[in-house]
Amino acid sequence: MASLQGSLSAVLAIRSSFSSSPSSSLMGVSFVRLPEGDRRSSGDRRNRRRMANRAMVQQGVQGGAAATYAREMERLSAKESLLLAFKDAGGFEALVTGKTTDVQQIDVIERITGLERLNPTPRPTMSPFLEGRWNFEWFGSGSPGLFTAKIIFERFPPTLANLSKMDLFLKDGYAKVTAHLKLLNSIESNFVLSTTVSVEGPQRMKEEYVEGIIESPTVVEETIPEQLKGAYSQALTTVQQLPIPIRDAVASGLRVPLSGTFRRLFMISYLDEEILIVRDTAGIPQVLTRLDPLPPSSSIAEAYPDYGS
Repeated sequence: MASLQGSLSAVLAIRSSFSSSPSSSLMGVSFVRLPEGDRRSSGDRRNRRRMANRAMVQQGVQGGAAATYAREMERLSAKESLLLAFKDAGGFEALVTGKTTDVQQIDVIERITGLERLNPTPRPTMSPFLEGRWNFEWFGSGSPGLFTAKIIFERFPPTLANLSKMDLFLKDGYAKVTAHLKLLNSIESNFVLSTTVSVEGPQRMKEEYVEGIIESPTVVEETIPEQLKGAYSQALTTVQQLPIPIRDAVASGLRVPLSGTFRRLFMISYLDEEILIVRDTAGIPQVLTRLDPLPPSSSIAEAYPDYGS
């Protein structure tokens, strides 16, 4: 009997100890209730981690915006530097007459390369900025444009013939290059080269010549020397007496078919809303500046979605 009472006392003691213990057992897993102070510390640590992560994200966003702004400022500075280099080298006239020095040429090439490095348009052949009217600012040595200009000035002295400017019109897969000539400072004529252009890749295009047109000259009568005015009047009278079909043919200019005679590949190494840089297969650069009004203004992120990436 005494033994039974002792066993019962032991069981009651064990049960009492389990009921008073701060921990309980369920399915072999123990759950411990933390003190109130520890629960607050754990919540504070989670809040601090969330705040730290949020701050890191905000810093990353601000840092990315700052980097994009700095890159844009560098690009604008490089553009201005290149345009100043053209001016220092004597501009288009000095280029086509061969008056630019080696130092001026290498200075321009260096600035061209620096601007190409900051190209904001990774797929220029797909860009809406590509189409429009452009003015030739620079030909590299060996380019077709400079070669043509040199032929003109080697055959005729500057007092007789002058290439005043060249421009490009590009639209819907067709291009027209117009060379503006002035003869005797009185007769203006244009040579127009028509080509087709097709996209070969994100930066690469192919050009095929179609036709060359020597437009009928326009005479600025106020600038004709006195000793030539008589000859000009006689020539004008002779033209007016020609049969109408011949007169119309003279008025429409001389057309030279060029289909299948020449084609070339080139790549666009830089494009924005104001400047276009093209390189041919020999790596020779041509730089053009926009002539027509700019496209609707937009932010860098909208105009160049991949800029700074």
